[in-house]
Parts: sequence; C-alpha cells; structure tokens
Amino acid sequence: MTTRSVVNAEQLDFDTPGRRDYHVKLEHTTIWAHHLIPITVIVGPNAKPGRGLVAIGSTHGDELEGPVAVKHLLREIRTDDVPGRIILIPVLNPMAFKANRRETPDDGVNFNRAFPGDPKGSVTVRLADMVTRFIFPQVHVVLDIHAGGEAARFPATSNVHLMKDPVQRKAMEETARGFGTKFIMQYQNVTPGLLTGLAEDLGKISVDTEMGWGRAVQAAGVSMSRQGVLTPAVRQGQLRGDPPANRHYAPSEQRLVDTSHPDSHRLAAFEGHFEPLVGLGQAVKTGRRVGWLHDFNRLDDPPMELPAPHDGDILGQAWGAKVIQGQGITQVGKPVEWAR
Repeated sequence: MTTRSVVNAEQLDFDTPGRRDYHVKLEHTTIWAHHLIPITVIVGPNAKPGRGLVAIGSTHGDELEGPVAVKHLLREIRTDDVPGRIILIPVLNPMAFKANRRETPDDGVNFNRAFPGDPKGSVTVRLADMVTRFIFPQVHVVLDIHAGGEAARFPATSNVHLMKDPVQRKAMEETARGFGTKFIMQYQNVTPGLLTGLAEDLGKISVDTEMGWGRAVQAAGVSMSRQGVLTPAVRQGQLRGDPPANRHYAPSEQRLVDTSHPDSHRLAAFEGHFEPLVGLGQAVKTGRRVGWLHDFNRLDDPPMELPAPHDGDILGQAWGAKVIQGQGITQVGKPVEWAR
C-alpha cells in the first residue's frame, strides 16, 4: 500500500525528480479535521517550468470513469518512463465523491462552476483556488474527465471549446481525438466558473469528456479515459514510448459536432417524464421526432412532441425519466469542420 505524505498545498514539490504521493489538506468547514485530496506528482529529468500534464477525476462526485481510469494509471505509469511532469488526481473533490453526489454536500456548490476560486471562500471555492494557484502553473495540458452522473447520459465524447487562437484550437482538437471517442463535442463557453474554461484562458491545452452516466462505470469509458491520458502524455513529451494502440474509433471515423448554439438543446417546457425515441449517437434529420414529454397530471392529453432542431447526432439525453421544467432533455450536435 502506498503511503501518502499529508501536506498543505504550499508544500507540494513539482520540481525534484522522482515520484511523490500526497494527501493535500483542505480544512473542514465544521469540525476539527481536513479533507484529504490525493495528488501524485511524477517528475522526470527533463521537466521544464510550466510544462506538464494533469489528469483529473471526480470534479463531480457521481462521475466514476475518471477516478477509475486515473487510479489504474497510478499503478501503470513508471517513474523511469517520465522525462517531463505528470500529475495524477483520481479524486479531486473527495467531499462530493464520498457522498456520491454531483455537488459538494458541505456547501452545495458545483465545483465545476467555482473557478478561479477564492482562498477565503466556502470549501468548494477554496478547492478551486488550490487548483488554480498550485496545479495549473505546473502544466500545459489539462484533462478533466467527466461523465453524466445522474443528470444526463451521453455517447462517449471528448469535449472542447471553439478557440480563437488557431494553434490552441488545433492542439485541443488533436488532444481530444486521442481519447478515441467517435464524437468530439464543441460546446458552449458561456457558463461561468468552468475548470477547463479557466485553463484554456490561461493558454492550456484543455479538454474534458463525458464518459458514461448513471453513477455507473462504463468499461469503454474507462478504456477511452486511460487512452486519452497516455496519448497526449507521449505526444507532448511527458512520457516515453509510443502512444497506446487506439482501441476505439479511428481518426477517419471521428466526428466534430457542435452543440454550442442554444437551439441544439431541447428544454422541458413543464415538469414531466421524458420518453426518448432515438438512441444516443444516432443521426437525425431536422424535424424528426426524438422524444415525447409526458404530463401525468393530465393523463388524457397527448404528450408534447420533441422534434430535432437540425440535422445532426443525438449527443445527450436526460438520464432519469422525471425532469424538471427548464431541464435539458435532449441535444443534437451539428457536424462542423476540424481545425486546419
């Protein structure tokens, strides 16, 4: 069993060659205790300031493919094979992870809306501040592995924002393709406080994913997540050897699809029950009926028809049948061109 050193964030060593396994302390809100965040730092002889890769699991506590994949990588990556810098964080938000919840139970905050954080804020906001001040300056590649949890389900996707800088855009798309997902989703960039949004604003190669749903562990999602960390680690010079064999979708099969326009999303007009009529990843034409929304308080009324807003692919659906008014219940991604 690995013995982890219990430290404050200021004590993390990102420069000395070798491997260090830490538990970073984050003071508990109500009792005399600390939350412990597992962080492993592997530094090679050629590590350069500001260059490295971080792989993150459990930004949300009910999304499990990331924690499982990064936990495997803790055993698989050999220190002697790391010339640069690799940081592995299997469970970044232990409070939400232990509660098996999307939000942090201590303060009710969605960690992926809390960046850049505040050292004097609530516990989730302080956690975001720790990542911003101590982790981001050490790396140029940020991989944040998500899944749908209990909110939504997706075909496995790796996700990017549309960047104005053509060099950064191409690097992010190429890194996203390394996961081997069929769909690379280009999504909206207006939500405040995103981990990846801040990382890309800082000039990082910033990619996140959707690798499963339902508080379950999807085998393909774990495999893609592992592949998606190792591939850029090699290509960016942080890990020796060849990229892992692609066990999933070849580049010729991958599609860049955009969901950034509000019209891509169908919202529930009323509280009800969602009935999907097409499968995840299925291609649809404009106007095709993709689902029904039922109101069981009005049993004799017909359900509301949900037509596809445009040609594209089904990239997301509500996971639970019961939905609240205004909830996103289906999204259709529109194919777009890759960066050149």
